[in-house]
Amino acid sequence: MQKKARDPDNFEIKLDAQLCFAIYGAAHAFTRTYKPLLEPLGLTYPQYLVMITLWEEDDQPVKAIGDRLGLDSGTLSPLLKRLEQSGLVARKRDRDDERQVRISLTAKGDELRHQATGVAEAIGKAVGCGLEGAVALRDELIALKQRLTKAGE
Repeated sequence: MQKKARDPDNFEIKLDAQLCFAIYGAAHAFTRTYKPLLEPLGLTYPQYLVMITLWEEDDQPVKAIGDRLGLDSGTLSPLLKRLEQSGLVARKRDRDDERQVRISLTAKGDELRHQATGVAEAIGKAVGCGLEGAVALRDELIALKQRLTKAGE
């Protein structure tokens, strides 16, 4: 049996030509950039996302946080447990539905919001495209995510 020769000019098989690989690399670069900014706050990047969700709207069911962040309970539960151990959030059973657990900020968690204000500014500088460019890029990525989600259904 004869082997097929590789065609180096075939666009589809070049790693650097793959959109998904560029996004994958950018996502890792974002995480590496966030790490030194979040360490003084005692947060990991996923924990930071949970905190932002709660700063936007406090006292949410675990399911709502998971849905917002696209995280399943197996991933989210340990994050919430660590945030609770750090004194940033409190977990309590819903009064109306004992099956649901609600997450709310503690005073310490709410205070952390003020310390975190410089994080977004530092990321904006690292991205280097100004506010208008960052908003346009974000909007394109949101639209891309929506199209991919629809295509995967």
